[in-house]
Amino acid sequence: MAIYHLHVSIISRKTGRSSVGASAYRTGEKLYNEHDGITHDYSNRSSARASAYRSGEKINEHNFTNKRGVIYSEIILPENAPREFADRATLWNAVEKSEKRKDAQTAREIDVALPVEFNRREQIQIMREYVQENFVDKGMIADFAIHDKNDGKAHSP
Repeated sequence: MAIYHLHVSIISRKTGRSSVGASAYRTGEKLYNEHDGITHDYSNRSSARASAYRSGEKINEHNFTNKRGVIYSEIILPENAPREFADRATLWNAVEKSEKRKDAQTAREIDVALPVEFNRREQIQIMREYVQENFVDKGMIADFAIHDKNDGKAHSP
């Protein structure tokens, strides 16, 4: 039986987050944030971020070796969006650059559980349809990913 889970949050500089960093984490990629000069590398996993958290120090390069579980990612653009925004680094750096305020809200993050009864192809299709209908058809760009660590908790953060 499917278990419902939905969590919505705002990516805000006020809370110390960036849309570039959030995208790098969601998709398991390495992205450079031109706004603050930080490289977010979630293509790998190490203890750098945990160490930074425990020590209270700022560590500019997060290197997460063995980032597991990102099984699919895609950017869907509305018809009027510049085609270059299909590149994740270009998209999120443009977002960061467009916002000048230190408390800017640069993105929305939606985490939704995917039905375990669906196979992978069906999970991807239902996410595409959801994203298209609720965001892209309303003129928004959507960058989504599907995570699954084979623990029965596939989700799209």
